[in-house]
Amino acid sequence: QLQLVESGGGLVQPGGSLRLSCAGSGYGLDYYAIGWFRQAPGKKREGISCISSSGATTIYGDSVKGRFTVSGDNIWNTAYLQMNSLKPEDTAVYFCAAKAWYGANDYCAVGGEQDHWGQGTQVTVSS
Repeated sequence: QLQLVESGGGLVQPGGSLRLSCAGSGYGLDYYAIGWFRQAPGKKREGISCISSSGATTIYGDSVKGRFTVSGDNIWNTAYLQMNSLKPEDTAVYFCAAKAWYGANDYCAVGGEQDHWGQGTQVTVSS
């Protein structure tokens, strides 16, 4: 059973940066597309980015495009979300999730059904 653990959240000033990590254990991430989601207080969970198991495909939602970068390291079985130029509206609990994919083509999708979820990490952007 794949387990995901996020880390790297915290308090940062507007314009600052954070890097979130999503560490997989119990199973390799080789056959999983990783998705990043966030949920702000009183709002629905929002898919913001994804990366395919090969790392060749990355997709970003409009709210984070140009500011966030997703990457993965299969050696360390970890995915990352580099967040730059943070804004107060980026304040949320951030989750990573994994969707199993065994198809021949490269795949990831922002949002949608996932097979495994991490517990979330709080990101607060405030002066």
